[in-house]
Amino acid sequence: MISLVELKKLTLVHLGIAVTFFVSGLIINLVQLILYVALKPFNTKLFRHIMYYLCYSLYSQLIFVAEWYANSNLHLYMDPNDLEKLCGKEHVMIIQNHSYEIDWLCGWMFADKVGCLGNCKAYAKKVISYVPVMGWAWKFAEFVFLERSFDKDSEIIARQLKEIFDYPDPVWLLLNAEGTRFTPKKHEASVKFAQERGLPVLKHHLVPRTKGFTTSLPTMRGRCVAIYDTTLAFKRDAKNSPTISTLLNGLPVEGHMFARRIPLESVPEDETAAAEWLHNLYREKDRLVDSFLTTGNFCETSGIKEVPVTVFKYRTCSLLNFACWAIFSISLILYYLVSSFLSQNWIGLSIALGVLLTIYMLMIKSINMSKISKASSYGSESKTDSKSK
Repeated sequence: MISLVELKKLTLVHLGIAVTFFVSGLIINLVQLILYVALKPFNTKLFRHIMYYLCYSLYSQLIFVAEWYANSNLHLYMDPNDLEKLCGKEHVMIIQNHSYEIDWLCGWMFADKVGCLGNCKAYAKKVISYVPVMGWAWKFAEFVFLERSFDKDSEIIARQLKEIFDYPDPVWLLLNAEGTRFTPKKHEASVKFAQERGLPVLKHHLVPRTKGFTTSLPTMRGRCVAIYDTTLAFKRDAKNSPTISTLLNGLPVEGHMFARRIPLESVPEDETAAAEWLHNLYREKDRLVDSFLTTGNFCETSGIKEVPVTVFKYRTCSLLNFACWAIFSISLILYYLVSSFLSQNWIGLSIALGVLLTIYMLMIKSINMSKISKASSYGSESKTDSKSK
């Protein structure tokens, strides 16, 4: 008899997860489109309330895969007072290191536990907004899509941040200031860049691109009360690597995240000083990661104050949400397959099988796109990049 561990590695099981995600995602996209056209022009506040739950229904399916399916955990190191303020009470910017394939998912696991998952936003490339399911969901949810042109992006940032921080419920805005995921090759380019410009050389991070951050600050002031610095790390001797493939195979990962609250008023208003502030923040992040990787403790050698660790329990709502969508989506596909076969509707059967093959290929493509090796290069010069370092 096949074991549960072996069962989770089967392609058929992975296809079931993919069918659930893509079918439910397209339905959610359709509802978002209808509300965007029929409701938002007349009642933006209600539109955004409903959008929270639609986004939560989509995002939490990935939380289910990480937690209920793969039994993964996120260890949060954070001052209890800071955590209390974060629990659904204020608009914030999240500055997170970009070192792993699933760092964004760990951020979502954190957001889920404090009731902000449905209102997670981020800066993203404009091309992503054309991608079905996730890209379309982000477009309707008013993410900040940038065009890599500083003149255009500065206008987009100012306009979008005013909308985002006007939401009726607390919003998390994610900024990956490094611009791309860490790899040895990109780190080598980053070190060279830092040495040429007299910037701090970082051991575990890439030199942050400061322009997006400093351009955001004027609009954030008076609307966003704090920045939360989150630093994620996985143990070097961990049994399972932190990747989407690992989670789909039902293997658990153990993430460790150090988080701290920084009042926005403590960030300098001057652009040059604010850029230096961000560089200093990444020096501290580098010390935190170095301390964790060498001692197993973020604070042992970093000089940062020790804080307690919390491991949250899984939320039942992510399990129920996935179960409902899975029953609906898989039943829909199976019904069409069986009815087409029994009625000898070979064209319909061929279409259904083609849809399943397409969904499977989309899953593979999505996994490949999430891999660090597929991330954008560091230091490529565009109008935005050349001005943002």
